[in-house]
Amino acid sequence: MTRPQPRIEEPASGDTVPAARTVRVMLVDDSLVVRSILERIVDQRPDLMVCASVASAHDALAYLAAEPVDVVVLDIEMPGMNGIDALPHILERAANARVLILSSNCVEGGPAAIEALALGASDTLAKPGRGSFSGRFAEILTDRILSLGQQREMPAVARVAYRPPVPPTPVAVDTDQPIECIAVAASTGGIPAFTNFLTNLDPRVTAPILLTQHLPDAFMEFYAKQIATMTARKVVVAAAGMAVEANRIYLAPGDAHLMVVANGRRREIALDRRPVDNGCCPSADPMLSSVAEAYGSGGVAVILSGMGRDGANGAARLKQAGGTIFAQAPESCVIWGMPGAVAKAGIAAATLNPDAIALMLGSFLPGRSRP
Repeated sequence: MTRPQPRIEEPASGDTVPAARTVRVMLVDDSLVVRSILERIVDQRPDLMVCASVASAHDALAYLAAEPVDVVVLDIEMPGMNGIDALPHILERAANARVLILSSNCVEGGPAAIEALALGASDTLAKPGRGSFSGRFAEILTDRILSLGQQREMPAVARVAYRPPVPPTPVAVDTDQPIECIAVAASTGGIPAFTNFLTNLDPRVTAPILLTQHLPDAFMEFYAKQIATMTARKVVVAAAGMAVEANRIYLAPGDAHLMVVANGRRREIALDRRPVDNGCCPSADPMLSSVAEAYGSGGVAVILSGMGRDGANGAARLKQAGGTIFAQAPESCVIWGMPGAVAKAGIAAATLNPDAIALMLGSFLPGRSRP
């Protein structure tokens, strides 16, 4: 049986590049039927172009060795080298490309999708049945591809979950103020960033950590288990009424905003499902606003990689209450949207890479040398 030939577009010459940049898309899926459907969906958008449509990771790597791509749409289950095994090689070879995992495993095998995000994939999307590729799915797929493709720069450091720590840059932070609560906000690119932050955090920093990571609710239990492999802290998906205690990490469920409220001297978890202005659920804004109310100057916010500006309003409220705000630096972000909004608003005490933020928090400990 003759193997179907991959679709490869001829590269445009330097004299024919259009003034309006078109997002170059590579499709990697072993199913010819699925690739054909995806080609039709992507080609309907004038600002998107399928530059390659290939049946294997090996074909994808061969193309990436010679031609630039903005977004790689990658299946997980493929013969030979599967998508998870191929992902680090694609990220290494694809220069500034983002990877969108499109797989049925994103729902049925949530752990695989979380693993892909932790390895540096920018986003995931559940692949529907073959009769359900049109309508809303087509719109969601092309919108996500376009959003990822419009981010021009992809720093190499953003692809690496574990990196050696670097000394923090001297900044004006009141390290004499004890840390009572650390609230972390993250979205696209946030999983490897949080890993880098957590693995470099001094274990003597025992303040509870609240984490709002934009992920579907079905992924949260597995993500909590994954975080638990990196730390001695107890990690839980937050539930209403839980006591907020030291050496714990509370992960926002995927269908509610994570908040903390004061009940006398006790701090408790509260969940809120009311819509917020930025449309995110969970949203970091209610979390950070509640930290401002419950902890005031003892609250610390860490805003990591992500699209949009979720967390900017809540961070401003925490800053007004005397708390300290850190934003991830652009050179280590997959997308400098959320941390960029905080930095541009002038409310971040420092803009640093995640490991450096962790080391900075270590300097709050009594007896530690100050940066």
